[in-house]
Amino acid sequence: MVQHSTGPLAGLLVADFSRILAGPYATMLLADLGAQVIKVESPGGDDTRTWMPPTRDGVSTYYLGINRNKRSVALDLRKPDDLAAAQELARRADVLIENFRPGGLARFGLDYDTVTATNDKIVYASISGFGTGAGRDFPGYDLMVQAISGLMSLTGDPDGSPYRAGISVFDVMAGLHASIGILAALHHRDETGRGQHVEVNLLSSALSGLVNHSSGYVAGGTVPFRMGNAHPSLFPYEPLPTADGELIVIAGNDGQFRKLCQVLDLPGLPDDPRFGRNQDRTANREQLRPLLVERLAKRTKDEWFRDLLAAGVPCAPINTIDGGVALAEELGLDPVVTVGDVPGVRNPITFSDTPARYELPPPGLDEHGEEIRAWLKN
Repeated sequence: MVQHSTGPLAGLLVADFSRILAGPYATMLLADLGAQVIKVESPGGDDTRTWMPPTRDGVSTYYLGINRNKRSVALDLRKPDDLAAAQELARRADVLIENFRPGGLARFGLDYDTVTATNDKIVYASISGFGTGAGRDFPGYDLMVQAISGLMSLTGDPDGSPYRAGISVFDVMAGLHASIGILAALHHRDETGRGQHVEVNLLSSALSGLVNHSSGYVAGGTVPFRMGNAHPSLFPYEPLPTADGELIVIAGNDGQFRKLCQVLDLPGLPDDPRFGRNQDRTANREQLRPLLVERLAKRTKDEWFRDLLAAGVPCAPINTIDGGVALAEELGLDPVVTVGDVPGVRNPITFSDTPARYELPPPGLDEHGEEIRAWLKN
């Protein structure tokens, strides 16, 4: 059953006991890079199989987006034969990843302590919502973490209600952190021969991912507040109106602001003491904004986009996702790969010698079950 794949992680066997988003996203990244991933599902399947619309040929695109390059086996852990198969898979695996509630796999003999008794080289990765302490029984949903962490307090109009991010941002972030932790533990295993337990929780990923905002509080004692599309430490760094719509305009440093003013034909602004340095522009943004908007109103957003970008000023149209994919295609990034007949987004990492692979479309429920069960009995 073991396949000879290519990629920097070729030869690794990953037992994927995770479901929904954080874990499956992490294991898809590992699978793209050559690891053999066996997706263990309940007889009812991963929850995201039912999260629709949208669909492709009746299958949830949510599920399709995070499960390519895997093989599926459905196991009912309450049945002795299926439980024995799951335990044997854990015994053979290089990596096991799970996102059950903390301690939830212990009754099946699939917890870290039990698995390592027969496989002390395994890298066992656990993803939870709020860790293994007092938050162990909290459900681990991304929206809860967006609310609790403070992200929603930063998102939305200053005079309106808090908003969630448009994606489950902390699930994705936790999946990335889990992948990093797994790779680091594998390197440690190569050096020492010992596996270990890697733990990631969404709240910790969130507080790390809030970067300047969480640092502003823990290091500076400042509780950030909702500013709409404005940035607390930079100006301009937001959408500004043009003759036919808004354009993201950024001056990340004093040199970029000078270039912006040259294109806008406002040559005196960089030498105005109110606007010369970033901290001055940020403090006096309400005086500076109308001066920029007055000039931007004279031309369309596409005209400004072309000229500002050519001058080295960061700026961007506000696209829908189809526009983002189209621009990536125009830039030669080849964002879409088709595996079987299922299009998906390309793995974002490129390698000079060991490129990502795209061999298996997202599996149907238990699609490889017979093959995997037979292999585990040998």
